[in-house]
Amino acid sequence: MIDALLWGLLATSSLVVGGLIGCFIPIGKRPLGLVMAFGAGVLISAVAYELIYEAVSEGRGTGGSIAGLFLGALTFFFADRIISNMGAADRKAIQASSGAALVVPMLLGIMLDGIPESLVIGLGILEGGTVSIAMLVAVFISNLPEAIAGTSGMRAAGWSNGRILGLWVAIAVFCAFVTVAGFALFGNASPFVLAFVQAFAAGAILTMLANSMMPEAYEHGGKLAGLFMVLGFCTAVTVALLEKAAG
Repeated sequence: MIDALLWGLLATSSLVVGGLIGCFIPIGKRPLGLVMAFGAGVLISAVAYELIYEAVSEGRGTGGSIAGLFLGALTFFFADRIISNMGAADRKAIQASSGAALVVPMLLGIMLDGIPESLVIGLGILEGGTVSIAMLVAVFISNLPEAIAGTSGMRAAGWSNGRILGLWVAIAVFCAFVTVAGFALFGNASPFVLAFVQAFAAGAILTMLANSMMPEAYEHGGKLAGLFMVLGFCTAVTVALLEKAAG
């Protein structure tokens, strides 16, 4: 359980790193869009190879996986609509407005984004006895542009650097404990339940990618975003293959 917490903290520490970058290092919209495209490619690969493939393999079947995939997508979709109506519609936007700095909706929105990613890290440790490096890389990279963009919105609203960084630390710790929950709560779960939970997280992540990260990446990164997304996908596949070869 301690290992799960430490790995979860490592994965979500990129929120704090992104906050530091947003506070102290000027970064253009185009580079940030390309980073977001790379992160989206990494996450797509992780969803395909680390979540869906694992969910339907090892004799688990496809019933729970299909149900989980669509339920995860629907859950994220409706939760995201509610949170967006509260004022956090542009929490992943590179050109964030001060409305993204509303404390409650922003907290809820970023937690909504981070929960499925953190949960599957804990599930990976539960199943394999060690963290999936590919999933760890995917979560770490995908958090960076979100934190940088969110920081720009909070700074536009007049937040101090200390307050901004304190918020990112709090969210990172919360998501790390979600990783622990993924490890602790499903120790005795059946293969069907594990497949359902993995696919549920995959559906939520894919919906988040399509609705926020990918449009933002293309808007600010231009046509190069497609190449960076492929680069991110290939990077994650390479990491996964190397990890399996070493194991």
